[in-house]
Amino acid sequence: MNEGEIAAFWHAHPCGDAQVGGLEQFAGDYEAFFTAYDAFRYRKESHIPRCLDGIGFKGRHVLEIGLGEGAESEQMIRRGALWSGMDLTRESVERVRARLRLRGLPHARLEQASALSIPWPDKVFDIVFSHGVLHHVPEIGRAQREIWRVLRPDGELVVMLYAKWSLNYLLSIAVLRRLGLATLYFTGLDPGGIYGRHLANARAEGLPRYLRMNRFIHSNTDGPLNPYSKVYDLATVRRDFPLFRITRAYKRFMHAPPLPVGALPLERWLGWHLWVHLRPVPQ
Repeated sequence: MNEGEIAAFWHAHPCGDAQVGGLEQFAGDYEAFFTAYDAFRYRKESHIPRCLDGIGFKGRHVLEIGLGEGAESEQMIRRGALWSGMDLTRESVERVRARLRLRGLPHARLEQASALSIPWPDKVFDIVFSHGVLHHVPEIGRAQREIWRVLRPDGELVVMLYAKWSLNYLLSIAVLRRLGLATLYFTGLDPGGIYGRHLANARAEGLPRYLRMNRFIHSNTDGPLNPYSKVYDLATVRRDFPLFRITRAYKRFMHAPPLPVGALPLERWLGWHLWVHLRPVPQ
């Protein structure tokens, strides 16, 4: 897996775009698109603003890595962050630039750049924030070294990573979706859509290979064409972020399609989003 493949996927499939029908459905009206997207996002993931409230952005220099549609970028700026942002894809950067301009949101700097080579000098940020991005970085060791470099010694890294010990991973992905795909494969049924795309993957690669969890996970987090994803527990965080120590961790967001689990009060134990706060370790 290389960064070019990952960039190409996210440029073609901007994060969250399809959830509201795509920007093209709004005939170029960015304001209407952002309004619809934010309403959808925070209705579905209402925990995000509450989590941001607990971080303390006001007056602090913040770097956001991976921007999506810029929803959290706006939230942090409105909470007083001295915000800078970067994304691997030109499409995301252009969309966030439009959001900032349309809504008159002050910011320091916005760049198209890789987490493997952050274009800022050493020790300039109080907070590095990354929501749902670093689990898509195969060279995570190199990325965490860059994050450590740009953070001040008393700074904080706040990340959201997909949780291994979650209902989504342990039951929905590992059992139900694999079983469903095997059933489609052997019965010859092709329902089309996202399930048909999974079926096409299985036929192209061979069902046994596609169903291996170290392969299947990539296509079962952000769509069947997604090239890379990883799931985390705290032991994996410690291994992949050796230049940091964990100060706080919690799970949010009950999500395990096709199961209707949103109303279950189990996110503390089985939530799909693992939020981790980390501090740099002196070297």
